[in-house]
Amino acid sequence: MENEDFDLESLNKRMSGALNSLKNDFHGLRTGRASSAMLDTILVEVYGNHVPINQCATINVPEPRMVTVNVWDKANVALVEKAISSSGLGINPVSDGTVLRLPIPELNEERRKELSKLAGTYAEQARIAVRNVRRDGMDKIKKLKNDSMSDDDAKIWSDEIQELTNQTISMIDKSLEEKQSEIMQI
Repeated sequence: MENEDFDLESLNKRMSGALNSLKNDFHGLRTGRASSAMLDTILVEVYGNHVPINQCATINVPEPRMVTVNVWDKANVALVEKAISSSGLGINPVSDGTVLRLPIPELNEERRKELSKLAGTYAEQARIAVRNVRRDGMDKIKKLKNDSMSDDDAKIWSDEIQELTNQTISMIDKSLEEKQSEIMQI
């Protein structure tokens, strides 16, 4: 089963990357509870560059339904406010000098269903990424099989890749189920 040209660990890292990316996407979904992670995906255009909001402001969660964003430079308050408003989170910032208060409204049933559907879309994108990694691995095995790999080794490696793919997709499905449950319970 030893073959120097084939690296299962590399495929494992790429599949884990897809799962981690999904979890980051899930952090950005608003579930009705205040969380600083919900702002992680927002980019603000300051000084001619697009930067993450946490690089131009301090984000705090002082109470369960409130996030505060303390903008470091008063000149950027309007830019940060605009970025939050146009982010699609459905939050309307209230400006108080250099501090933006973000009241987190209750989610209605329709919005919960939209968020649940969006979570499903994110999960499908992660599954596609995992299947693409699987395809790359299988293509590599076919190439090596034509060059130097025995049929038995090719079968063993193919089975390993399929098992890794099944495990990762199972973890994606479990993460999706947990997130959808969290969204619908609130």
